[in-house]
Amino acid sequence: MSSMSNPPRPAPGVLKINPYVGGKSGADTDGPVYKLSSNETPLGPSPQAVEAFTKAGQSLELYPDGGAHALREAIAARYGLNIERIVCGAGSDEILSLLAQAYLSPGDEAIYSEHGFLMYKIAILSNGGVPVVAPEKDCTTNVDAILERVTKKTRIVFLANPNNPTGTYISHDEIRRLHAGLPANVLLVLDAAYAEYVRRNDYEAGIELVANSENTVMTRTFSKIHGLAALRLGWAYCPQNIADVLNRVRGPFNVSAPAIAAGAAAIGDGAFMEKAADHNENWNEWLNAKLEALGLGVTPSVGNFLLIHFPDRKGRSASEAEAFLTTRGLILRRVDNYGFPDALRMSIGTEPANRALIRALGEFLQ
Repeated sequence: MSSMSNPPRPAPGVLKINPYVGGKSGADTDGPVYKLSSNETPLGPSPQAVEAFTKAGQSLELYPDGGAHALREAIAARYGLNIERIVCGAGSDEILSLLAQAYLSPGDEAIYSEHGFLMYKIAILSNGGVPVVAPEKDCTTNVDAILERVTKKTRIVFLANPNNPTGTYISHDEIRRLHAGLPANVLLVLDAAYAEYVRRNDYEAGIELVANSENTVMTRTFSKIHGLAALRLGWAYCPQNIADVLNRVRGPFNVSAPAIAAGAAAIGDGAFMEKAADHNENWNEWLNAKLEALGLGVTPSVGNFLLIHFPDRKGRSASEAEAFLTTRGLILRRVDNYGFPDALRMSIGTEPANRALIRALGEFLQ
């Protein structure tokens, strides 16, 4: 019998996935190119992290420490955590996928908010789960909408706080209200990829809730404020039983030795983190004022990016703005697949990049 008559078939849900598409990287222009499409830090990594990475490059023939002990010790020292409850991964998106793999069976439901990170849907469908979308209010997570969608089939709630691409957040009181309303067998995953940028008294990344509950996990990344996106490095703080599960399903050497070394050095450089957060706060305020003065809408953001809303009319649309800006060497992110066809997301860049963007937008809108 011909092998073509019955080819291998992927697991249920896989063919429903739209592949993740990252921000564009290049532009066809003779001048400088400013990539503001991927929420990368404009300050780059800590010099201490670069030094540690370079040193680790001298012994690439050796397997990494499978338990990433040096990195977990550095994370524990920075935040005062129990090292046994820290799990590291190849980016926080690997940890999100591992959680879905470990806690979703075919037909189980997982909830995320309307404009949540696209990887949630991919992780859910990859494991035969059913994605359930909770509407947002003013581009912000709506706790009541999430709780209304919890059923006997719900196994996970994914919540990005702050959220990407909106930059909005909900307070620690709202997070606790959400957690209190969930059944004990539902896992609450707090994706705090942008937590280090937030300077609000009512915000909490999730460490305290994880420490005092059995069904909450907080994930973090080294790709944003730490500037190690190329190394693919993230971590989770979990209840002990969930850490045990993740360590059973992850690959034995899922974090590379250069990533472990660079990550440990980066998280130990508190002064560099403060410098990056200061830069972000100052330019967030400046860009908001300039964009609003141009007549553009901006969703209030506590992250290192801004969601800019354009008028839905010919000659001034988001798609036309993106095309125009690209000719000026300014690469922003289209967010149609997040439900924002009339908006662009910009990462807060260097001073030259930020000033160039405002000049170019002024020219476009004239």
